[in-house]
Amino acid sequence: MSMDIEGLSTKELADLITRANKRKKILSKRRPATQVKTAVAKFLKSTGWDFEELYGLTGPSKPAAAAATSSPAPAAKKARKSTKGRSLGKVPPKYRNTANAKETWAGRGKQPRWLSAETAKGRKLEEFLIK
Repeated sequence: MSMDIEGLSTKELADLITRANKRKKILSKRRPATQVKTAVAKFLKSTGWDFEELYGLTGPSKPAAAAATSSPAPAAKKARKSTKGRSLGKVPPKYRNTANAKETWAGRGKQPRWLSAETAKGRKLEEFLIK
């Protein structure tokens, strides 16, 4: 994270320095993350939990017999396949340039320059619909 301090006034810089020093003092009082992680892991182990099970990263491990008698899990959703690299098929044009009838747009992808220029002038997209 970078901050442009060139445009700050003397008062704004003084306030920033004060806030930064307060934050630095708070952070310096904290124990290192590795120590906290070790303490948390030790506590969880003493209670019979592990981090992944407690926070749902992985489900609780079931004995094989219990897993066999439980009801089947609902079907997982199918992942949507990417359309990258494959053609979606040709579609007929929906919009036509009134100034040049050869310029058309099917409504897929980015608007062509002629259409975005006309809509920027205040014309409505519906005016270019092919009937």
